[in-house]
Amino acid sequence: MEVLYPRCAGLDVHKDSVVAGVRLVVQGAVRTEVRTFDTTTPGLLSLSAWLAEAGCTHVAMEATGVYWKPVWHVLSDGEVTLTLANAAHVKNVPGRKTDVADALWLADLLAHGLIRPSFVPEAATQEMRALLRTRKQLVREQASHIQRLQKTLEDANLKLASVLSQVTGVSGCAIVQALIDGETDPDRLLGLVQPGVKAPAEKLRAALQGRVTVRHRFLPRLHLRQIDALAAAMAEIDAEVERDLDPFRTAVRLLRTIPGVSDLTAQVIVSEIGTDMTRFPTAGDLISWAGLCPRNDESACARRQATLQPPAQGRTLAENNPGAMRLGGYPEEGQLPPGAVSAAAPQARTQKGHLRRCRLHPDCRLPHAARRHALPGPRSAALQPDLARDAGQTARQADRAAGVHLHPGATPGAGGFCLGALR
Repeated sequence: MEVLYPRCAGLDVHKDSVVAGVRLVVQGAVRTEVRTFDTTTPGLLSLSAWLAEAGCTHVAMEATGVYWKPVWHVLSDGEVTLTLANAAHVKNVPGRKTDVADALWLADLLAHGLIRPSFVPEAATQEMRALLRTRKQLVREQASHIQRLQKTLEDANLKLASVLSQVTGVSGCAIVQALIDGETDPDRLLGLVQPGVKAPAEKLRAALQGRVTVRHRFLPRLHLRQIDALAAAMAEIDAEVERDLDPFRTAVRLLRTIPGVSDLTAQVIVSEIGTDMTRFPTAGDLISWAGLCPRNDESACARRQATLQPPAQGRTLAENNPGAMRLGGYPEEGQLPPGAVSAAAPQARTQKGHLRRCRLHPDCRLPHAARRHALPGPRSAALQPDLARDAGQTARQADRAAGVHLHPGATPGAGGFCLGALR
């Protein structure tokens, strides 16, 4: 194979050490040299100096957790071209595996141009991504404490979750705080409920009668304290994101015009994919990288069902942000221009062509493939025996016994998002 980079190196990065293998083509002969460096800052500086002394122009490394980031940051200050490889794409043949073999294998792949570089955003985008991913983890921790708070209330037979939409809302927090302070009278607890609660007073009073012990007062106090602390931490992150949003403010404003995309969703999109869309050749490449489309799975001219797969550098955008990611959803009131008419809600009943009735053989012995390819048409009178005599059969069983196979179709989803405005 043709050698594209005659002077390159491969790095096998670990927590405390990095094994560097240099591959040099000198007068038609390949010469390799391997050294091991510490991952401390002095060790990485020594690595950068050694690569520069060897005349390496390209360096490849695997995306190993977060250990590759310090190596990338130090080497990016030099003159080498860095390539981050997905570990799943550069696997070697199973057998004798060592750190030296891994480093030289990466160098060989890079020399022949067989490594597809992963997307590594610029420093500002990485900082924004780190903040918003930390916020995502805080949201998950807060949700976990809310669930444990609800579990404690259920253990005390206080059915707040059955009468209140949010246990941590205004009414819920006031009732929980009163329980912590020792109040157990249902009538006094009922007075803390806000007027906007739709549940009737009798149901609220019954839900507030329970058996509260000392342990049921201690645990809610602990969970409420943690919930408030996490909310304060998220507020600090939001303020930090707002201060660092100047390079991305225009892109966020453009994304905000998409119906269903909130400010937080727009910030997450920018932090994950950046603002330079030239790194993605087509919109399909971006959607595939983000994990928003199924993979190709075809064998023997037959396409098999494939699910959404996570991208090369993390989970999907929608999975990372289930609460904020509402791409292609219905617009909010503030997103509609004056005089605009909002999109109609999807119909509950399927359209006429989404249910297909097939005419089958009376003995119902056709295989499944033959049933799917049967000619569509109305039910034949000869295929409708009187099955109402058997009270134990349901309507669905009656259709099956009559030889009718219904194929419900999936209503195509509306919406979608376009990032062409960021080009």
